[in-house]
Amino acid sequence: MLREVTKDMLIGEILKEDATIAPIMMAVGMHCIGCPASQGESLEEAASVHGLDAQDLVDKINEFLKKKNPV
Repeated sequence: MLREVTKDMLIGEILKEDATIAPIMMAVGMHCIGCPASQGESLEEAASVHGLDAQDLVDKINEFLKKKNPV
C-alpha cells in the first residue's frame, strides 16, 4: 500500500502502486499520464513539463493518501 509519494518517484511506479491517484493528476492538467513516455518520468519532471509546482502536487497526493490510508 502506497503511503507517500516523493518528487523523484516515476509516474508509472506511482500509478502501478495506486491507480486512484490518477484523477488528482488529471485534475491539475496531467492528461498524458497514460502515454508511454510519462511512465518513465518522475513526478517532478512531469510537473515541470506542465508548469506545475512539484511540491504542491506531492502535497496534494500525500494528503489524499493520508486520508485514504489512515494509520
